[in-house]
Amino acid sequence: MSCACRQISSQVSWRPLVARTSKARMWPPASNQHLHLTHPSTLTATAMASQNKVVHQDYIARIRYSNQLPPPPNPPKLLDIPGTGLAGGQYTSAAYASRLVREQPLNIEADAELGMPIDLIGIPGVFDGDERAISARPGAQLHPADRALLKPLSTLGKAAAASGGASFLRRTEYTASQATQHFTSSTSKDLLKLRNDAKRKRPSLNKDDPINIMRNIIKGFDIAHPKDAYTGEDSQTNLRGAQITDAETKAWSNPQHPKNPSLKLLDSYPVLPDLDAIPTTGFYMIMKFEGNPLAKTDQYDHRLDTALMRPVMDEEAEAIYQEKLAAWEESDKTKTEPIREYDYDYFIPQDAAAVHGIKRKLNPNDPENDDPELYTDEVDEGKKAFKFQRLRTYETKSQKGDPREYYNHTLAMALHDPESEVGEVSGIKKRLQKGAYYYPIVQTTAVRPKRNVGRIAYQQEETKIDELNITVADPTEDLQAAQMEKRATIDPAVRTTEVA
Repeated sequence: MSCACRQISSQVSWRPLVARTSKARMWPPASNQHLHLTHPSTLTATAMASQNKVVHQDYIARIRYSNQLPPPPNPPKLLDIPGTGLAGGQYTSAAYASRLVREQPLNIEADAELGMPIDLIGIPGVFDGDERAISARPGAQLHPADRALLKPLSTLGKAAAASGGASFLRRTEYTASQATQHFTSSTSKDLLKLRNDAKRKRPSLNKDDPINIMRNIIKGFDIAHPKDAYTGEDSQTNLRGAQITDAETKAWSNPQHPKNPSLKLLDSYPVLPDLDAIPTTGFYMIMKFEGNPLAKTDQYDHRLDTALMRPVMDEEAEAIYQEKLAAWEESDKTKTEPIREYDYDYFIPQDAAAVHGIKRKLNPNDPENDDPELYTDEVDEGKKAFKFQRLRTYETKSQKGDPREYYNHTLAMALHDPESEVGEVSGIKKRLQKGAYYYPIVQTTAVRPKRNVGRIAYQQEETKIDELNITVADPTEDLQAAQMEKRATIDPAVRTTEVA
C-alpha cells in the first residue's frame, strides 16, 4: 500500500487521487482511492505562483511480506567420509555402502523391524492359507482424520486468485491472475492458430480405434485397385475400407511430392513379393563377419559371392536352446522368441573359375542353366560337380531378430524393369513383371572365427567335413510343399489345397 502526504510550512494535509486539473480537497480519503505523494518543492511553487502549471510526481511502493518458514525438524547431516580418490577402489566396492551404514548411527528411534513388521509367525492362520489377517478388510470405515489424505490432486495447492481490478496498479501492469488474458501479447501468430484450431480442440474419438485403423489401411488398397474394393457388409473375414475423398483420388492419379511440388514423377513401381526367390526357411538372414574371411588381395575375390555357411549340429547347444525356449513358453511372451545359436562351417569354391558356372546354374533366367558342362570338377563315376573346401569354423557372436515377424527387422528391395535394356541378354527368360520386389530379412547374425580349445574341440575338428561336392537340382515334392507353405505366410493366395 502506498501513502502520500502534502507538506506546506511544516503542516501535513491529505488529498485523494483525482483528476490533475481538479483542486478539490477532502479528508479523510475514500477507501477505494489512492493516496498521492507530492513533492514539497512543487507545492511551494504552486502556492507562490498559482497561475503556473501544476506538476505532480508519483511514487508507487511495492511492499513485500516476509514468509519465513521454520527450520526443518531434521536438518541435513554432513558426513565426514575420508576420501582416498577413485584410485583406491573403495567407492566401487560392494562393501563400501554397508560399512558406511554400520559406522553412521541412526538419528531416529527405530525398532528391530524398522517400523515394518514382516514376521508372520504371530499372525493366526497365515500358514494355513487364510490371508484374511493380512489382506485388506472389505467395507472398512474410513476415519474422519484420514479423509484429508484422500483428496484429489486438483483440490490441493493454492486456490486460484479471483481476477479483479486493482486500483493501485497502473494500466501497464497486470496481476498474476490476469496473465492468461493477455496470451496474445507475446505469442506468435502461428502458435495462436494452433491454439484456436477447432480440429485440434476436438480430436476424433475413433482415430485410435483398431477398426478405424484397419479401414484406413484398406482404403489405401481400394484407391490403388478400385476394381477389387470390397463393398459388402462387414464380417470377420472382410472389412470395408474408409470412405475415399475426391482429393485422395486426384492425389493418386497425379502424385505430388509433399515437400517439393516442383518435382515430377518419372516412373512408378508396384511393391510386390518375389515369391520364387523365397528360400525354404521363408526368409533371409544377414551374416556379418568380424574380419575378412579370405586373405587381403589387390582385387576382389568373387568366391565370396558363392560361399556356403553350413550349420554344425551340437547337442549341448541344442539343450541350452530348448531350456531357453521352454522358459519363454512359460513366460508372458513379451520378449521375442529365443533364436538358436549355431556354429557354421564356411566353404568356398575350390577353383575361382567355377564361380561363373555356379552363378549361371543358380540363375533361373539363364536359358542354358541345365547344361552339365557348367560343372568344373570331376567326382566319382564320371559325374561332375562343384567342389567347395572348408575354410574355417565360425561361432555366433551375437544375433537379433524374430523369425515370426517378417516385417519388423529389415526389408531388402530391388527395382526390376523387364523392358529396360540394362543387363539384357539375348534369349533370356522374363521371370518377373515390372515392380519393386521386397525380400524379408528377419535375422542378423555376427560371427567370428572359433578357437579350438580343449580335447572336445579337437575331437569335433576330426569329425568335420573338409570338402563338399555340390550339384544343382530341382527340389523334391516335399521340399516344394514346405516352401509353398513358407510363401503362403507372405501371400496367402499361393496356398495350395494339398498343403492347406
